[in-house]
Amino acid sequence: MASVELQGLTKRFGALAVVDDVSLRVDHGLLMCLLGPSGCGKTTTLRLVAGFIEPSAGKIRVGERTVSTPGRTLPPEQRNMSMIFQSYALWPHMTVAENIVYGLRLRKVDRETIANKLAAILATTRLAALIDRYPGELSGGQQQRVALARAMIVEPETLLLDEPLSNLDANLREEMRFEVRRLHDQYRYTSIYVTHDQAEAMTTADLIAVMNAGKIEQVGTPEDVYDRPQSEFVARFIGSSNILKGRNLDDFRIEFAGIPLRCVGIKLAPGAATSVSIRQHDIRFIAAPAETAENVLSGKILRQVFLGGSRDYMVELSNGTQLRVVAPAGENIAPGTSVWLHLPAERCRALAR
Repeated sequence: MASVELQGLTKRFGALAVVDDVSLRVDHGLLMCLLGPSGCGKTTTLRLVAGFIEPSAGKIRVGERTVSTPGRTLPPEQRNMSMIFQSYALWPHMTVAENIVYGLRLRKVDRETIANKLAAILATTRLAALIDRYPGELSGGQQQRVALARAMIVEPETLLLDEPLSNLDANLREEMRFEVRRLHDQYRYTSIYVTHDQAEAMTTADLIAVMNAGKIEQVGTPEDVYDRPQSEFVARFIGSSNILKGRNLDDFRIEFAGIPLRCVGIKLAPGAATSVSIRQHDIRFIAAPAETAENVLSGKILRQVFLGGSRDYMVELSNGTQLRVVAPAGENIAPGTSVWLHLPAERCRALAR
């Protein structure tokens, strides 16, 4: 296995930079998720790593080898990579066993080695009972496991996954997230996983690179990007934060809706404008506050939705700003009711961008 490094990677189609000066390193044995909305450039980045397309600028290194530069791109078959597509791309006329060992046969591996590797991968992916079935006789989850087994049996340096769970129903997709992570923990291939699903990235990844408009907005562990977003885009995309905009009063307070709001994160420049994020579930309804209470706002309930284990509220503040608040299901407050909200200072994060 080897690390994968992108250095100033750019891909243009005409005047449009679909991937725009991306620099990123995936260390040996880690699983990196490229996470972002449709059209952000994540799949194009993966195709550049695979060698299917040539970069307009920058380079890609795998271990000590440079595999892509403008004008010189090593073909996919010479990169020792395996790629899993959204469609699984299984041969319909081949059995499960024949699909899995197809790559080994192309490499002219001897029969005994093929048999040993097949037995090992079938045990790992729990497919031994299905070896004589054809893809059309399998469920979506079973087909996905066959695609994973076929990709891993050739022992690639790098495993690439392009939204591999997008064709599965919600319950099966949740189950397969844990399966992908289990298999990664067992084999520890250097892996790059493309998805637009936040829960999928949080479940499977060691590191998440959040992409937007062809650029990397933030790279970090799932905890980092969720608890410490650095931009409005990341705060909204990961966990759907409320964004509060105000003017800085001092190093750690902004003026918002007529009150000083204390926050954490970056040190503020007095007088400048700053955006602050806070998650819906971090805001609390409270009784009438004491005069010295900090980070307390008044508002009115516009609507509420019962979601089983919680209630989703929209609250309008005195300055017209609307905040979403997720509260326990037992807190049943009627629309039109005036309320007080507490925004804990340690959960109000000033954003760098």
